[in-house]
Amino acid sequence: MNKQLYILRKEVEEVLICNILPYWMERMTDHTYGGFYGRVTGEEELLTEADKGAVLHARILWTFSAAYRLLGKEEYKLTATHAKRFLIDQFYDRDYGGVYWAVDYKGEPVDVRKQIYALGFAIYGLSEYHRATADTEALTYAIHLFESIERHSFDRKHNGYLEALTQEWCEIQDMRLSEKDANERKTMNTHLHILESYTNLYRVWQSDHLKGQLHNLILIFRDKILDSETCHLNLFFDDTWQSKHRIHSYGHDIEASWLLHEAALVLGDKELLASIEPLVKCIADAASEGYTPGEGMIYEKDLDTGHTDRDRHWWVQAEAIVGYINLYQHFGDKAALEKAVDCWAFIRDRLVDRENGEWFWAICADGSVDREDDKAGFWKCPYHNGRMCMELIERFAES
Repeated sequence: MNKQLYILRKEVEEVLICNILPYWMERMTDHTYGGFYGRVTGEEELLTEADKGAVLHARILWTFSAAYRLLGKEEYKLTATHAKRFLIDQFYDRDYGGVYWAVDYKGEPVDVRKQIYALGFAIYGLSEYHRATADTEALTYAIHLFESIERHSFDRKHNGYLEALTQEWCEIQDMRLSEKDANERKTMNTHLHILESYTNLYRVWQSDHLKGQLHNLILIFRDKILDSETCHLNLFFDDTWQSKHRIHSYGHDIEASWLLHEAALVLGDKELLASIEPLVKCIADAASEGYTPGEGMIYEKDLDTGHTDRDRHWWVQAEAIVGYINLYQHFGDKAALEKAVDCWAFIRDRLVDRENGEWFWAICADGSVDREDDKAGFWKCPYHNGRMCMELIERFAES
């Protein structure tokens, strides 16, 4: 193994085991009402009565299931099982199917809309739990959620998936995933995480329907979401796939580069893979417009307003490493390995919270630590950073 790669792998494994996973097991587990606490502020204040999000719980479920599968520690399985139980018992809608967006701290529903992004992550977590433990209940619920997405969200006229619906699967006026998002019918972000979840589900359940829809998702990215001139991904679309806003999201670009490649590899269609692999490199190169040596990767650039967000978010740095490592592993790109090592140095020295555990939300454009955004919450969880560590552990086993 390359010496740089060996050191990188050892360091990320140490951060995973000693910094990331203990934070969620020891600080975030709610032993009173179940699941995990809904929020820790950037100042490390635990809000025990904050609402609990489906995405947070699904991502924790995925993280600890994957950690158990790779590292075999019983405490990881126990934490994953704790997450699975709360996701199924408190978030799953037994009247209409799907999962609620949020419950209160006691587990009672407070936002019952069906955000397809959340269903995707629930599939991701449940399928990984099955992959790690062979648990049939988790697989059964993952399949139920897949069927709900296909029945209610798939656009049979124009292709793709609608962003959100009401609890009863009816039209909903506000489809936004978060306040910063545009209120559009289809988004790159939701399609990316359906792709990710369907890929993982296909690893453990080779349904012909799932296979066809996963193949279709890859083509949607290739033919509708990707800007063929710039190799950036467009973010927001109407029903007929007209792009509505011009934003370059560097983290999503680099994340999509390797998730698309992973999906094509798992699907095993050689002809499809041959059409996707050139795009993998092209998308990663476009994302690298946001990368600066020694300073990581910035967040995004809005081409309509001219504003560039130069904050270095935790998740963007984590995805950059996986994207660059993927280029090195599959295409022999040594310059990409150098970028991955450089991004890790930035994370290790600036983003990892050595005092309290976990990672800070971001390093701001002025170089300060972002303490205004959450340390843990609806969007801040051990998924991006934990997955980055585990991707390196799994891709490069010690020899």
